[in-house]
Amino acid sequence: MRRHPSDPTGRTLVTDEHRQSPAAAVFDALGAAYEKAFAGSEAHRRSLEWLLGRLAPGSRVLDVGSGTGRPTAEALAGAGHEVLGVDVSPVMVELASRQVPSASFRCADIRELPLEENSFDAICVYFSLLQLDRHEQTDVVRRLVRALTPDGRLVLATVPLDVEGVEAVFMGQHVRVTSFDTLDLVAVAEEAGLDVLEREETLFTPAHPDAGPEPHVFLHCRRRDTVDA
Repeated sequence: MRRHPSDPTGRTLVTDEHRQSPAAAVFDALGAAYEKAFAGSEAHRRSLEWLLGRLAPGSRVLDVGSGTGRPTAEALAGAGHEVLGVDVSPVMVELASRQVPSASFRCADIRELPLEENSFDAICVYFSLLQLDRHEQTDVVRRLVRALTPDGRLVLATVPLDVEGVEAVFMGQHVRVTSFDTLDLVAVAEEAGLDVLEREETLFTPAHPDAGPEPHVFLHCRRRDTVDA
């Protein structure tokens, strides 16, 4: 998606093209309800602790699919790191900017966001690729790895199911979901130039009346010294 202009007040202007984005529409509708539903994820908290324990002071971190800014951007910025959050939903970006003023947030599509090589010490990808097809997910992971500094860290989390283009209802919203099972996700990460150092698989039920138990997997990775272009 194209970068969106701003009005004189500094608010993001949303084009018709952006309004038609399925992911933007879903997360615009969910807003703060998404944060509340997933606030109880202990595995997500453990994942952030893993990352925080391995970052040098003042590290530059990219949060892909930053949502409301909590808990990821808030925890990282609160520890003194320079955080850039990117989300396709203007509602989420507005919430995050208000809730985590110590981080920066952009309304953009990660597939088209320019990323300089070796520019981030760490990248977080928490459940933000599920509405992309498998080719897009694989390409995004490769681009993100190239944006990491050598030996940089990347955390990748998803719902590990072998599904492609499946229609589903998520917290009352109709979505089209594509994912990899755990072993295939590990292969995607390794082929992109990551070493998977640790992984955690768990079952989590979001705190929402329309949500049921869902499997989660967290891959904690490090960029290899050499990454193919």
